[in-house]
Amino acid sequence: MTQPAPLVLVSSAMGIGSRYYRPLAEAFRARGWDARALPRRGFEPDSPPASRGHDWSYGDEVDEMARAVAAARAEAPDRPVILLGHSLGAQLAVGHQHSHPPADGLVTVGGCLPFHRDYPRGGPHLLIMGSLIVPVLTGLFGFLPKPAFGGPGARTLMREWARMARTGRTPFPSATPITTPSLVVALEGDRLAPEIAVKRFAARLVAPQSLTTWLYRDADVPPGASNDHTSWARHPGPVVDRVLTWWTTVAEGRRPSAAARLDHAATSGDPRDGA
Repeated sequence: MTQPAPLVLVSSAMGIGSRYYRPLAEAFRARGWDARALPRRGFEPDSPPASRGHDWSYGDEVDEMARAVAAARAEAPDRPVILLGHSLGAQLAVGHQHSHPPADGLVTVGGCLPFHRDYPRGGPHLLIMGSLIVPVLTGLFGFLPKPAFGGPGARTLMREWARMARTGRTPFPSATPITTPSLVVALEGDRLAPEIAVKRFAARLVAPQSLTTWLYRDADVPPGASNDHTSWARHPGPVVDRVLTWWTTVAEGRRPSAAARLDHAATSGDPRDGA
C-alpha cells in the first residue's frame, strides 16, 4: 500500500509569527503534501506578547509542539509527520525529537545552537548578548524588550538562549543523538546561522546514519527567490523540492548519497573545542 503524503508542521524562527510561512505551506500543498505553520507564542494576533507577568520557556514551546504532533497523529494515524524547524524553530524541533515521541522526520533550515564558539572568530557578538545584554535587559524589564534581538522575548526562554550562547548546553535533553531521518539545511552566506555552526549542530545532535545535509548555495537560487536566513521562506521552492527528494529516498529505504552527507571527521567533537 502506498504511504500517504506527509504532513509538515513548521516551527518558526524567533520573533516571527506563523503567517509569515504561508508561502511555504502553500508550496508543499502544490506538490501534493499537507503543511501547516505552528503558532509562535507571543507573536500571533491572539497571543499576548512577553511581559514581566507573561513568561515561558523552551520547555513550554517544545510541549506545545508535542501536542501538535500528537494531534496530527490522531487525525491521520497512517500519515507521516515531519517537523520543519527554522532557526529557533530548529532548536525547538530538535528538543522535541529528544524529549517526546518523535515525529517521523526532521528538517531544519538555518538552524544551529547559538554557542559562540561554533561561530567564526569565536562569535564575540553572541558572547556579549549571552553574558551581558540578555541578562541585564531581562533583569531590568522582566522580558527582553524591542529593539533587542528576538524582542519582545520571554524572560526564561531568552535566558536559556543566553546560557546556550555562553556554554553550548541545551535547555532540553540532548545526550542521545536523534535517530529519526533528518535533513539539515544550511544557507550559504548566512551570518545568523553560518555553515560551520550548522554542521556542528548536526554532528552534535543527530546520529550519522540518520543525517542528510544540504547547503542551499547562491548558485541554486532561482530568479526572484532568496537563500537569506529569513526570506527563503517567502520563495521556498528549492527547499521544498529538496525536502521531497530527501523524503522519497527515506521512504524507499535508501541511504543518502555520500555527496549529501556531512563530513563528521571535520566537524564532530566537544562543543567547547572552539571554532
